[in-house]
Amino acid sequence: MTEKIQAIRGMHDILPDQTPRWQGVEAVFRRVLTGYGYQEIRLPIVEKTDLFKRSIGEVTDIVEKEMYTFDDRNGDSLTLRPEGTAGCLRACLETGLLQQSSLRLWYLGPMFRHERPQKGRYRQFYQMGVEAYGMEGPDIDAEIILLTRRLWRELGVAHKLQLQVNSLGTVEERLAYRERLVEYFRPHAERLDEDSRRRLHTNPLRILDSKNPAMAELVAAAPSLSDHLGEASRTHFQGLAAVLDEADLEYTVNPRLVRGLDYYCNTVFEWVTSELGAQGTVCAGGRYDGLIAQLGGKASHAIGFALGMERLIDLLDEPERFDRAVTPHAYLIRVGDAAQLSAARLAESLRDELPGLRLLLHSGGGSFKSQFKRADKSSAELALILGEDEAGAGSIGVKPLRGQGEQITVCQAELPALLKHLISSM
Repeated sequence: MTEKIQAIRGMHDILPDQTPRWQGVEAVFRRVLTGYGYQEIRLPIVEKTDLFKRSIGEVTDIVEKEMYTFDDRNGDSLTLRPEGTAGCLRACLETGLLQQSSLRLWYLGPMFRHERPQKGRYRQFYQMGVEAYGMEGPDIDAEIILLTRRLWRELGVAHKLQLQVNSLGTVEERLAYRERLVEYFRPHAERLDEDSRRRLHTNPLRILDSKNPAMAELVAAAPSLSDHLGEASRTHFQGLAAVLDEADLEYTVNPRLVRGLDYYCNTVFEWVTSELGAQGTVCAGGRYDGLIAQLGGKASHAIGFALGMERLIDLLDEPERFDRAVTPHAYLIRVGDAAQLSAARLAESLRDELPGLRLLLHSGGGSFKSQFKRADKSSAELALILGEDEAGAGSIGVKPLRGQGEQITVCQAELPALLKHLISSM
């Protein structure tokens, strides 16, 4: 017997009974982002490996251990995108979009990282990302964060998420702080775990993000980055805080929030939850002003964020509320030769007159009883019954499948108006 081929570990299917909630969340994204003036951009899944080495940093966990990298037939090194910012910026540089004085973009799609699969963390996972270019002040930082709050409110999860913010300062300030951290941690190297000892000489700020409880006391006593910020960085962060305060947005300043990618500077933030176990970060982002020049463009300003679709959907209180938006309004039963011939014409006529109608036309034959069972199983609100008698008389039966109501028979010409009335009350 031929062995069944299974999905790759950590890469999961999203089945038809799950896709309505994905579509519902995506619809909220589009509505909110359009309201803020952001435009969608669609990006390749595969990019040149050097793009991620130059942007993310060669000594990050992503580049060192997690990327899906391969040589194509021409011998070029390619990588399945592990995040969206680098590809979005590459597209804007390549096509000249960054020549605009300011630019607001968003994207949605799969990302790939070879991590240990667990709930909320997959090897193929979906992210929605937002990027804004060309704007210097803390006002755009605040807009980005307020936009995310609006998303949570629209999705009904605002009460489950808490905002943490921090400032990483300029690149120069981070480098100086980096040296101070190395001086602090080097005498305590024996107390660091394996990952942290490796990071001590590559990316010591990531040690501050360690979740190892055995290192908690040591990390808590480490020098604070806020003490190493210059006047301009402090002023920028104070400006952000002032807008968030004015907008009544609660937040916590977390001096240990550093983010995992090398390109961040100044404002960084995370929306976290305690309801998803270890995978508590649902949305994260910040400024990356230096990355544009790093990838060959003219130095400018940039900020963005990404949120994990799987984690966000797991937070929904009533994900089934999105399911109702795709269940059929009506199921058209057809019994007899005459009905078989005229049902498709009738269905197409109804779709022409009622563009929002979700109508399932029975296919595959079967008795009236079996078709009626399928109609009920489809979750449709109404059964439209077209038999030999109805086909001959130009009429049709309409029977409610949910709640109370008797079957009625109406002229087919009157059916669109009746359905329009019934659908409006569903």
